[in-house]
Amino acid sequence: MSNFKLLAAAAVTAAGIAGAGFAPTANAGQVMDSVMERGTLRCGVNTGLAGFSIPDDQGNWTGLDVEYCRAVAAAVLGDPQAVQFVPLSAQQRFTALQAGEIDLLSRNTTWTLTRDVSLGIHFAGVTFYDGQGFMVPTDLGVSSATELSGASVCVQSGTTTELNLTDYFRARDMDFQPVVFEGFEESLSDGMDAPSGGIGVPEWVH
Repeated sequence: MSNFKLLAAAAVTAAGIAGAGFAPTANAGQVMDSVMERGTLRCGVNTGLAGFSIPDDQGNWTGLDVEYCRAVAAAVLGDPQAVQFVPLSAQQRFTALQAGEIDLLSRNTTWTLTRDVSLGIHFAGVTFYDGQGFMVPTDLGVSSATELSGASVCVQSGTTTELNLTDYFRARDMDFQPVVFEGFEESLSDGMDAPSGGIGVPEWVH
């Protein structure tokens, strides 16, 4: 099965934070002034994805995306702890960024041309390269994704993973039944209850 090369990037609004490694824009000063006045960087992260952004029982956040937020806070405010982490779902992330509810989005987010030119946000750069694949129960005896025609496939809504899934089956003239979940956790916990074995599409970037 071919892997889909996906790009994950931290993104800032067109009124991004100048001086934090992002291209300056006409409104950058407004965001910078707000951050400086507030004394805190509001950073959008995943609601919980191990290795990227996840809170412990005490609400302490850890992960690659979390450390990126802290690095920006250190550069802008001189304090890596001056961060307010805002957990966002795939459906919420762009709206929050566009509405100014967060200053920076440091969350697994696929950089696509459509998003780059239509959402009014600025992708600052690639922070992680990943791929996409299928996870299948061993008792189905499937050895190749080309054997999945007619399968029910669990996938998270509002993600590029959902689009890639459709493209993969279409390109191979195969049928499938999408079982769409809003959250990543749902697709993992409930996916195996889906018809035809509940094939899952694990994806760390959306």
